[in-house]
Amino acid sequence: MATISADNQLTPAERRRAVLNKSGKAQTSRLATDVPSKVYYGIVAVITVLVVFGLIMVLSSSSIVSINNGGSAWYMFRKQLAWSVCGFFALLVTYRMPYHIWHRLVIYVLATGVGLMLLPFSPIGVTINGARAWAEIGPVRFQPSEILKVAVLLYCASVLGRRRKEIENVQRTFVPIVTVWFVAVALCMIQKDFGAAIVFTCVILSTMFIAGTPMRLIGTIGALTALGSVVAISASSRVQQRFLSFLDLDGNKGHSAYQVWQSILSISNGGVTGVGAGRGTGKWGYVPLAHSDFIFAIVAEEFGLIGSTLVIGLFLALALLGIQVALRARDPFGAVLAGGITTWLCIQATINIGGVIGALPVTGLTLPFISYGGSSLFMVMAASGLLLNVARNMK
Repeated sequence: MATISADNQLTPAERRRAVLNKSGKAQTSRLATDVPSKVYYGIVAVITVLVVFGLIMVLSSSSIVSINNGGSAWYMFRKQLAWSVCGFFALLVTYRMPYHIWHRLVIYVLATGVGLMLLPFSPIGVTINGARAWAEIGPVRFQPSEILKVAVLLYCASVLGRRRKEIENVQRTFVPIVTVWFVAVALCMIQKDFGAAIVFTCVILSTMFIAGTPMRLIGTIGALTALGSVVAISASSRVQQRFLSFLDLDGNKGHSAYQVWQSILSISNGGVTGVGAGRGTGKWGYVPLAHSDFIFAIVAEEFGLIGSTLVIGLFLALALLGIQVALRARDPFGAVLAGGITTWLCIQATINIGGVIGALPVTGLTLPFISYGGSSLFMVMAASGLLLNVARNMK
């Protein structure tokens, strides 16, 4: 009776932990019995602020476009809100499911991601701004490359995590990673989605670096990327104008650099404190794609230097917190996964903002969590759930 009484005084979490300890599964099952760390709560706070702020900016930047298209000013905001709700449930799923389960699912997830990349070439494929990178099924339009980003991340983390002792084995570790990288980049290049190809390359290189891959092997991918980039840019005058116009914005402001030039004018109009939420003029047709790729220009105009610095600061905080998670992860798989997700989100944000301010070529990448784009928001929130999963179980 004393034993029963003692057991009844235990909390449900403590009883589950006791059962796992007896069965020897405590090390392989994820049970949130410990108090989450400050890093965990920091990531939650950053993601929450970015998503909420993104919804506000989508409403502000898309209302004029929606009205001009004959719809309601709330049209794009409602779609983005719906995607954010779906993304929240995806985040819960990836957070609650023990991340080691992905080891068994990674091949199927990768095959699904590659298969979906073929949809843009089917009758349901959609071409936007010269890139045939979208698929449209009824009212839902999505970009398959967003799904493939997470699939490739999971595959790389699984291979590099399981074969850590064989990290220098070219056949066992390097060849599988390079094969997946080549397939992903090739599909993006065929779709003319050069921005996604850049992100895939950065993700592959970062996961290999985190896993301790020898620099000579990482350098091989870097050299192949540089060679391929030179060939791709040289083969098309249109691509040359698009990727090199930022080097002479004043000379190209009437054509290939028009979008960036208008973006810079909007940013300068914001000054230090901005013109106020909803009062920006760039979204009135001056800055093309102000609600998606160039939403940072509207952020800078309406909230000024202070607001744009805070947005950059949030991504910097996410980078620092993500690095902490990778360093303190309980296993190599979690470390590579957390580091890869952090690199993906922060590199994509850097490339997007760099293109908007004229410091980097315009690649067509969205600003994570903030730009209008349902599939992008859905997948970055799902990836955030994986990051929180690792953060909840770090040392």
